[in-house]
Amino acid sequence: MSKFLEIWKLNKTFPSKSGPVTVVEDFDLSMRQGEFVALIGHSGCGKSTVLSIVAGLTEKTSGTIVLAGKELKGAGPDRGVVFQAPSLLPWMTAFDNVRLGVEQVMPNAPDAERRDLVAYYLSLIGLKDAMHKMPAQLSQGMRQRVGIARAFALNPKMLLLDEPFGMLDSLTRFELQQVLIDLWAQDQKTALMVTHDVDEALFLADRVVMMTNGPRAKVGATIEVTFPRPRNRTEVMEHPDYYRLRERLIAFLEEHDIRKPKAAAPAA
Repeated sequence: MSKFLEIWKLNKTFPSKSGPVTVVEDFDLSMRQGEFVALIGHSGCGKSTVLSIVAGLTEKTSGTIVLAGKELKGAGPDRGVVFQAPSLLPWMTAFDNVRLGVEQVMPNAPDAERRDLVAYYLSLIGLKDAMHKMPAQLSQGMRQRVGIARAFALNPKMLLLDEPFGMLDSLTRFELQQVLIDLWAQDQKTALMVTHDVDEALFLADRVVMMTNGPRAKVGATIEVTFPRPRNRTEVMEHPDYYRLRERLIAFLEEHDIRKPKAAAPAA
């Protein structure tokens, strides 16, 4: 497959009292169409900054980002974003929160078609009986389902997921990981997900990209995840390569853990 997303020499510098701080430096990444990539690294390494720049929500300092042959400048409906907190409008039902985005990307479609599309994705995500509830009436996991449905309903060229399950309890997180990968498998949108969870990255992704620590973070290493699809958690964990890949990821993270004291040099 040809390259679908290309990021070249991405740099992001923030001002500080002591002068400019370069959080991300010379970050390069290419993705194939339909590929699911997990971006992993320690907190503060700049992975969410990279995702936010690709989404057009944060301005880059320098570098080039091309999606489907078009250089990205600013935000747009060609990228569906799922945040850690779904940011639903509290005065709108789950249905209307999703419909709001659909109306923006399908302004000329008949209202019945738009409503059917919204209902389809909310039903697919498991909210058929709750789509007309207000966000305050929904659990955190249900609100995140609405956020996922909203992103898919926009029919974007690419999905961007910023630790979408980071605020959920373990059982809900496992359940929604399966919901996400089953939904993604239907049309295999190109997807870039930020996570700090090794097991989540291995379960969902085709490739895991590991970032070095900031400041001046960049791609440190990449591993291919070749578990067959469609996936379920039991089969993935029983795959003969699972623990080998898991150990590689953990070893990289431990090597780049700035909180971990370095071994003293041997005495002469």
